[in-house]
Amino acid sequence: MKKELTRQQYLDLYYYMRLNRAVEDMMVKLFRQNKIVGGLYSSLGQEAISVGTACALEKKDWLAPMIRNIGALLVKGVRPRDIFMQHMAKYDSPTKGKDGTSHFGDLDDLHIVSPISMLGDLIPVMTGVAMAGRYLGQKIVAMTWIGDGGSSTGVFHEGLNFAATQKAPFVLILENNLWAYSTPVRKQVPLENLADRAKAYGIDSYIVDGNDVVAVYSVAKEAVERARAGEGPILIEAKSFRRLGHAQHDPAEYVPKEMRAYWEARDPIVLCEKFLSGEKLLDSRSKKEIEDKIDTLLAAEREFAENSPTPPPELAETGVYCTGDDCHNIRAKWERPIAEVTPPRASVKAVWTVPGFGSGKASDGANAPIHFGDTQAAQHRVGNDTKSANGGKPAAKMAAKAAPKKTVKTASASRKARR
Repeated sequence: MKKELTRQQYLDLYYYMRLNRAVEDMMVKLFRQNKIVGGLYSSLGQEAISVGTACALEKKDWLAPMIRNIGALLVKGVRPRDIFMQHMAKYDSPTKGKDGTSHFGDLDDLHIVSPISMLGDLIPVMTGVAMAGRYLGQKIVAMTWIGDGGSSTGVFHEGLNFAATQKAPFVLILENNLWAYSTPVRKQVPLENLADRAKAYGIDSYIVDGNDVVAVYSVAKEAVERARAGEGPILIEAKSFRRLGHAQHDPAEYVPKEMRAYWEARDPIVLCEKFLSGEKLLDSRSKKEIEDKIDTLLAAEREFAENSPTPPPELAETGVYCTGDDCHNIRAKWERPIAEVTPPRASVKAVWTVPGFGSGKASDGANAPIHFGDTQAAQHRVGNDTKSANGGKPAAKMAAKAAPKKTVKTASASRKARR
């Protein structure tokens, strides 16, 4: 870690990592009390990735979290009570109790796209968000996350290729936590660095220590600024470790004890504390103040969540289909003149202009024997005669001869029909 940020920026990174872990610890208690009705997926040991990358975004930017990115939601402004209620399926939750995990977003204010359970699908979706922002002149950056296992899905490659060809202002965080459920990364990918996958699409990539929150933030900030400047998508591989199982039901006994011990000694919060203490940015008093602030906040948020009612039965039949403005009144937010992207200023002729092939001209300057779009029928010169591509005969004569035959045949057919 290097001392490059302001004191408040360092403390913010530390605070959100502590809040991330405290929120998840609270949900584990709720889960064991049977108050959480859905699955619970821990990000223990990976908090630095979610927090560091989300802090690199601006308020106007968009993100789409995965199941282990609660820290990113908190940075963006989601309240802990909303996360609690969402997992408890309460009526006051963002989805009104219709989901028991993290499938919720906020399109109007926080610019959060709901997670998609089909791994990799968020990549083309967020590429589209990034392209839409550019089209509207918003100068935004879109970001999402994927795991090492998810990077082996087909849509990961399709989406990244699409983002690359469109030079979309898009940043993809590849969380290499060494396990795709129970499959170690060495048995699923024949690469030492998953960031190398970016080379196939001609885009840049970074590799960062996913347990060093300052390094994660610094790399993500640089990537976001480059994407915003028009350099296209960037892939960041953050190397870390999933210290708990895939979900609460998974004891992760397949993980070697030595591996777990190694990574527990590299806890991102402990590493951050050591750095801040060494730089005289955090002492025991300020640490206690942060802990008390989080405890007070979560106690109130949990009480609110537990007192929220369950959804009424009649709610089940509502919100199944979007019916228009009475469901979601969303309008494009233009930040550029619409005339720039609408006809006639945005119009182009439907004519290909590949030199000597699609413009109607051959390399010798004569008309080429081929045409596309709105160009005239192709002709080329042989000696002093202008001849068509059809048998070398003059185009005008061919047209004149063809027309009477067609007319005669049509008339003959007509007479037969009258008989």
